[in-house]
Amino acid sequence: MSIPRAAAAAAPRYRPLRFGVTQARVRGGAGGVQYLNAEQALQPFAERMSDRLRHWAQATPEATFLAQRVRAADGQLGDWRRISYAQALDGARRIGQALLARGLSAERPVLILSENSLEHALLALGCMWAGVPWCPASPAYSLISKDYGKLRHIVGTLTPGLIWAEDGARYGAAMAATAPPDCELVLSRHGDAPSLQGRSTTAFSDLLATEATPAVDAAQAATGPDTIVKFLFTSGSTKLPKAVINTHRMWCANQQQMRQSMPVLTEEPPVLVDWLPWNHTFGGNHNVGMVLYNGGTLYIDEGKPTPALVGETLRNLREIAPTLYFNVPTGFEAIANAMQHDDQLRRTLLSRVKMFFYAGASLAQPVWDSLFASAEREVGERIVMASGLGMTESSPFGLFVTSPDVRAGDLGLPAPGLELKLAPEGDKLEIRYRGPNITPGYWRTPETTAEAFDDEGFFCTGDAVAWIDPREPDLGLRFDGRIAEDFKLATGTFVSVGPLRGRVITGGAPYIQDVVITGLNRAEVGALIFPTPAVRALTPLPADAPMTDVLRHPAVLQKFHSLVVDLSLTATGSANRVARLMLLAEPPSIDKGEVTDKGSINQRAVLKERDALVQALYDEAPGHIVIKPDSRF
Repeated sequence: MSIPRAAAAAAPRYRPLRFGVTQARVRGGAGGVQYLNAEQALQPFAERMSDRLRHWAQATPEATFLAQRVRAADGQLGDWRRISYAQALDGARRIGQALLARGLSAERPVLILSENSLEHALLALGCMWAGVPWCPASPAYSLISKDYGKLRHIVGTLTPGLIWAEDGARYGAAMAATAPPDCELVLSRHGDAPSLQGRSTTAFSDLLATEATPAVDAAQAATGPDTIVKFLFTSGSTKLPKAVINTHRMWCANQQQMRQSMPVLTEEPPVLVDWLPWNHTFGGNHNVGMVLYNGGTLYIDEGKPTPALVGETLRNLREIAPTLYFNVPTGFEAIANAMQHDDQLRRTLLSRVKMFFYAGASLAQPVWDSLFASAEREVGERIVMASGLGMTESSPFGLFVTSPDVRAGDLGLPAPGLELKLAPEGDKLEIRYRGPNITPGYWRTPETTAEAFDDEGFFCTGDAVAWIDPREPDLGLRFDGRIAEDFKLATGTFVSVGPLRGRVITGGAPYIQDVVITGLNRAEVGALIFPTPAVRALTPLPADAPMTDVLRHPAVLQKFHSLVVDLSLTATGSANRVARLMLLAEPPSIDKGEVTDKGSINQRAVLKERDALVQALYDEAPGHIVIKPDSRF
């Protein structure tokens, strides 16, 4: 095993956490290519995820599988409603029977439009039991979009035979606008919404009331490793979303890879408090799959990492103690800030959590430091902040860190059974995947599928990586940005966007939510800054002051002027010297594709949507404030 980067004498104390993969095998190939494997082999795994549902329904029938707070008529959230493993299996068989009667299949799958919920889960389990693929679509495509463009694309790609939404009042307009005439519409509430006039609807309760027969169990037995279990659409950062095929083999293999990389999953059933959306692979495959495969419990968190909704997340974490906790950086930032003064939150959250895990964007060092400080204060030890790398096409788990000594951008080593190919692309290394957890391709788009794999059958990710220490391959890899995001200045100098973005976010913490790097074919690098609400504390303005006024306040301008000066002084050349900044009052838009479902910024989409601001950043157009090292405020 490789020695940690931190000196042993200075190593802080961490709550014990075993790391399953700590050694790797590396071999060279032609043209500077390297191949990388975990030293340990992948152990046997289940044939179907439905087998795990049956297993736990028999082994621990009364154990809570899923829980969600009951929503009252006035919208308030009350006590937890729980579904046991036995109840989940019963519901799956009933709903599966109803789906069988409708003749649904991969050619006419089930489309789910709603957020995470118990009924969403039961419908998905029913699909899985009957061998009918389902697809959870991003709620934003129904609730935020004005033209339903991406939802129309999804419907056209899948040709669903049934579309379900929890609430007709919220989703009815999207259903009416996009559902084909021969597609059955199922609603849990408000099936008579005005937007659905002229369309017959089915109550979800009718599906759940169906009596199961041996036919539905025969349908489950007829499924196998190659059966399509669901479709997950990519975020569509560069083109329209693609339907990623997810099979039982992919999902089950990936869960076994997780068990071997994270042995904590074998030590006790995981307990999660989680908001991550099920239409995204991290929430729907990684976390739901982790709970189902290992007989754990998932508490559905209806909070979000936003100022308006994070309070619900904090409430849940004051009450429910997770064994593992996953979030995006903005979520951890809110939790870190709250833990500084919230004794109950610290006490509950830190009581038994073995690991924190972040994904989606860079996590600023001050947030790490704050989390560590709260843990040391409360329990006398730090909680490991883990990370890794994966994507929809890899189910998603791919790489995981190898020790507690984690730094921002560390990815670690590949999971057992996953082979990596590090292929030179210019001055970077693209990471490519081959293994049982990798998708066979994209639904109904063979050309796109063919383009996604190289001549050795490796999936081309577009992600760039670098060795943490080329002399110590067991330390693993670090993230080096997205190859498609990188660009050249007018001088021909190549700009590596990912590391530079992380440097800006870290330097501007806690006042920067995200950054978009500019400068394509220009003389110098610039940045569009999306600030956090923390900037308000820099001014004496009232809490409800417009963000535009906040960002024009001299105290805020001076703070970011200090940042651009620091960035300029610490740069080593034009490629990493941020010469100008602009603060943006309007947050990135999911509807416009500026943010992916996992919360990461879409650099190309922001540059496209805000081209006028990019022009103003360099032209210093009247009405726009451009912050440069020589600015005076």
